[in-house]
Amino acid sequence: MPVYQRSLREGLQQEDFVMTKTHAAFAATLALTLISGTASAAGPAGPKPMEKCYGVSLAGQNDCKAGAGTSCAGTSVSNYQGNAWKLVMAGTCTKTMTPKGFGSLTPKA
Repeated sequence: MPVYQRSLREGLQQEDFVMTKTHAAFAATLALTLISGTASAAGPAGPKPMEKCYGVSLAGQNDCKAGAGTSCAGTSVSNYQGNAWKLVMAGTCTKTMTPKGFGSLTPKA
């Protein structure tokens, strides 16, 4: 005899076994929280690797070092200046196309 039928005979009511919408929503939320917590715990720890990419920044938007006469971030004077760099995700620099060509891992003349 199934547990459900035995429980009804022991004095429990059928309503005691009905899952309400609130219970279902709580169960779903709990399940999603556990799943997302597991997924983030299994992901890579720490920041993604970055690399300097020369010749891809717009004027005044470089990350640092824009050649002689400049101090640091935001000092490039022209778009896609060959000696100014931006930090980009590793492996994407030489695939980045600009009106002046692809990005470079070394300063451009």
